[in-house]
Amino acid sequence: MNNLYISDVVKHLLIINVLAYLGSQLMGEPDPQTADLLVSGQLTDLSAWGRLQFSVFFPTSEFFRPYQVVTYMFMHGSVGHLFFNMFALYMFGTAVEMAWGPKRFLFYYLFTGLGALVLQMIVQYIELENGAPAWSVNVPMLGASGAVFGILAAFGMQFPDRIIYLLIPPVSMKAKYFVLIYAALEIGLGLSPFQSGVAHFAHVGGALFGFLLILYWRKRGERLN
Repeated sequence: MNNLYISDVVKHLLIINVLAYLGSQLMGEPDPQTADLLVSGQLTDLSAWGRLQFSVFFPTSEFFRPYQVVTYMFMHGSVGHLFFNMFALYMFGTAVEMAWGPKRFLFYYLFTGLGALVLQMIVQYIELENGAPAWSVNVPMLGASGAVFGILAAFGMQFPDRIIYLLIPPVSMKAKYFVLIYAALEIGLGLSPFQSGVAHFAHVGGALFGFLLILYWRKRGERLN
């Protein structure tokens, strides 16, 4: 198989994500002062968020809309955010789709994207119950990272002994170890007291829900290759 080959669903996901990013740029983003008013709840006009209105907010937020549970995973905060997610999807997604077929792969991708959101919301709920500021419900979450971590988990389970070559650090390791180390790192960062602005538990949620779904399919005796 040509190393540049991209399977159909992966190709369409890449296109949709890029077009969503470029198209949403026309809507703009709130300036810092407007963003402060929105987060604090002094301004409750969803349209004032610009393109970020398609991110997802905590369900108790004035800005939450049901469609956001889907649209959030096609939105990205920057070109770098978009690039690294799409690069990972390109690198690992095609092999998984070729093994499973397009329908199962697409279902899995969307399922893990929703699973990422579920875990992140559970964690946020616990934080709110334990004294997190009420305004945090108005901080949007966006990105395909949860679904991409689901793909990483699928690759590690489907091709556990395939060697992955890393540039930084310059080492190689089996896919199963790469996924486990990456997941452990994300859990550690998620539990860190330092706030990085990254929804680490969404990443873990994508991998966790993907892992559980694959176990469920295997228990049912469904072929995954």
